[in-house]
Amino acid sequence: MGSLSLPPNVRDRLSDTLSAHTNELISLFSRFVKQGKGMLQPHQLLHEYKAVIPEADRAKLKDGVFEDVLKAAQEAIILPPWVALAIRPRPGVWEYVRVNVSELAVEELTVAEYLQFKEELADSSHENFVLEVDFEPFNASFPRPSLSKSIGNGVQFLNRHLSSKLFNDKESMWPLLNFLRVHSYRGINYKVAQKSGEDLHMRSRSTSSG
Repeated sequence: MGSLSLPPNVRDRLSDTLSAHTNELISLFSRFVKQGKGMLQPHQLLHEYKAVIPEADRAKLKDGVFEDVLKAAQEAIILPPWVALAIRPRPGVWEYVRVNVSELAVEELTVAEYLQFKEELADSSHENFVLEVDFEPFNASFPRPSLSKSIGNGVQFLNRHLSSKLFNDKESMWPLLNFLRVHSYRGINYKVAQKSGEDLHMRSRSTSSG
């Protein structure tokens, strides 16, 4: 499945589509809002879209950005009269907007604003003093995929990283060597030559001294 190509400013394009197809989109967003406070998944969004808007009208909307946005939406947060969308047009790229059904207004949201909006599903007190925990320091040394082809293949990416570290950093071989020495397979101990351990030790010392 190819990535969706969305315009840089989704908010402006959504506003244009809302102005051009007001009746159709208001019918859809009003249906979202009538369900009350909650969250809708991608399949629910598309189901409502097909149920509310006739096929002939959907054909008109294909010329605009709305159908692409809806297909790229990963979730919708409903807090009447607002409907917020988390849009993932391509791997690693996210955009957030919310629509005010009463005023026909579209706003662009930052990540923090979207998360705060989402938190109101559980707590609508609008307190400014919210506990925030930053786990980023724990990920400082953790490998991160930099290529889009690695997204969705995390296990394969991590295996390659660990294999590379294991065979390029000789010190990393010692845990594996010790593991093989103390474990067995069906009651039979693994055979690890003493010379292999000595060679590994000498290489490690040579690498560290060099």
